[in-house]
Amino acid sequence: MTDQALVVFDGVVKQFGGFVAVERMDLDIRKGEFLAIMGSSGCGKTTTLRMLAGLEAPSQGEIRLAGKRINDLPTWQRDTPMVWQSLALFPFLTVRENVEFSLRMRGVDKADRRRRVGTWLERMQITEFADRNVAHLSGGQRQRVALARSLVTEPEILLLDEPLSALDAHLKVRMQTVLSNLQKELGITFVYVTHSQSEAFSMADRVVIMSRGRVEQIGNPQEIYRAPRTRFVAEFLGSSNIFAGQVSAVTGDTVRIASAAGEFHVVRNPAKPLAKGDKATFVVSDDRVHLANQPPSAGLNGLQAVVVGEEFVGATAVVHLEAADGTEIKAQKSHDELEQLNLSPGAKVWVTWRADAGHILPGA
Repeated sequence: MTDQALVVFDGVVKQFGGFVAVERMDLDIRKGEFLAIMGSSGCGKTTTLRMLAGLEAPSQGEIRLAGKRINDLPTWQRDTPMVWQSLALFPFLTVRENVEFSLRMRGVDKADRRRRVGTWLERMQITEFADRNVAHLSGGQRQRVALARSLVTEPEILLLDEPLSALDAHLKVRMQTVLSNLQKELGITFVYVTHSQSEAFSMADRVVIMSRGRVEQIGNPQEIYRAPRTRFVAEFLGSSNIFAGQVSAVTGDTVRIASAAGEFHVVRNPAKPLAKGDKATFVVSDDRVHLANQPPSAGLNGLQAVVVGEEFVGATAVVHLEAADGTEIKAQKSHDELEQLNLSPGAKVWVTWRADAGHILPGA
């Protein structure tokens, strides 16, 4: 991946009648990067992808691919193939014929078609299915056919619209590895739209979070997870404990924020200068929260909460708690830790965290 922009959205707006689907997007997509776009339904992520593919035209602004304005360029002249959620394979053709189709449409001679198709069938490990009808393949195998069909033309960029959503959980994990390794090996720019946080964070170099047609935050997965910019992003991640209140003191590198759940120390955020009396919101990730049967030692933030229940999430569990004021709190813990605490619904427990575990939202 380089810092060179392959795609530029410059002030792009998309309207459908009076509805604004994408609201003034300024976005650079770097050459060779794996970019994931995510957000809830109706946020504009698929519309953004469709504008890049040429399936929708921007209402305002400009989209440039490799420095060339492509607003009015027909889909078939863009070289921006897309892997659809439905895969959109031709059910009446064999695997080989599906992969060969785009080369045939481009007028590639038969010998070159056979060579290139053979290379991609082998690369996607589906050579043995070459002469089989795609309707007789498993979901994972059809996924590989769709990828081979899109990549056989060796494009600079590949667009993927929730391509794994129809797969079983174990197949999703396998295909995530295939996609990630393939992108790194080829150095092709991938633009990947998904609802799934685990998919985006496990594969992407950068993630774009969208809400109501606007870009809320762009950054690498670690930045977004640990340092969300806005309350929407923090809530969308689902792993953040959110406290809103007012600054009661500023001391050195920390601020004290009085919230309905209590007063807590938080390390200052350079992106959000605060003074006494300012409103402020901070978050603490559920994996940075500690649970104990005893009050916290000096220097730690703490409050008492009641256990509401536990949510099993594989190797860990999320404990759901409620503070006296009704604030909902989550704590992600290992099963060994929970066994030692011996928690049960209705039990009171101390929730603690360090000042540097909190993150003040700059966009709140």
